Amino acid sequence: MAAPVTHLNLPVDDCVITFRTDVSGVKGRLVRLGPISHAIIAAHALPTEAAAFLGEIIVLAALAGSVLQDTGNIAVQTKTDGLVSVLYADCEAPGRLRGYARADTGSLQALSDAGETPARTRLIGQGHLALTFEAGGDSERYQGVIAFDGGTLADGAARYFEQREALPTFVRAAAAQHYAAASAASAAGPQWRCGGIMIQYPDGRLDGSGHLDGASDDDPQDDPWQRVRVLTETVEDHELLDPNLTAEQLLLRLYHEEGVIIERVTPLVTYCKCSREKITNVLATFNDDDIRDMSDDNGQITVTCEFCAKSYAFAAESVAKRQAE
Repeated sequence: MAAPVTHLNLPVDDCVITFRTDVSGVKGRLVRLGPISHAIIAAHALPTEAAAFLGEIIVLAALAGSVLQDTGNIAVQTKTDGLVSVLYADCEAPGRLRGYARADTGSLQALSDAGETPARTRLIGQGHLALTFEAGGDSERYQGVIAFDGGTLADGAARYFEQREALPTFVRAAAAQHYAAASAASAAGPQWRCGGIMIQYPDGRLDGSGHLDGASDDDPQDDPWQRVRVLTETVEDHELLDPNLTAEQLLLRLYHEEGVIIERVTPLVTYCKCSREKITNVLATFNDDDIRDMSDDNGQITVTCEFCAKSYAFAAESVAKRQAE
């Protein structure tokens, strides 16, 4: 049975809270990421600008992936002509997150050394945004792609759901470093935090002006989607990121006139699929020339997972023997 938000002690971090507004029936998801966002982002040692984008796309994967129950995977990715050319994050049921980014670190460092701050449009560029759905089991894999024009990742995700799924959608995502005191798990210092919110209205379609079909343009109370969207648009980045602002407080601040019903809380964790065995099997598919090209002066091959940044070292000779088997 769904419970009012005021009767729950919701987790501070690393979860997705699925809710609905009581009066209008708008569906929503709120994600707050602390330690696991820092673990994913810090592993890649990216420039701050690129790291923030990685944090945002991790948030989008968590929001989209919260629809999964026990199986399946949802991935969100961009490929653009920007200095941050590739962003990827996925959520595997139930609530397992990973992600990576590819950036022109040389150009970003040169701009930083020159005291220049590149525009967001130059950082993220133009290209495409894709969502890939795998329901699990024998279900087919489905991918939807839209053009990405260099706006915010959150706006791109909202446009995807409105264009491809015909769902009225609003998304806000934020990522930033906050100073954290020392704890049993980490030393004092800057820590990445991420947060986001997404609302959707499954019971209606939008007209050309962004209002629900049949709603009055003159009376906002006649359009439940616009009413809740306007409330949600007031959320600030710092509210999504502040660990001292509880989820209950934020939801009540946004929707106290509507009433909020919590439907589900999904804990989030990090994960990776890499292993020495998997990489060994991949290396065994390369020919002798490729193995020599990959080897260093000591005859070692080092492979680093682009998700968790863990490095695996192999002796080229052992890989050659595996090929001969």
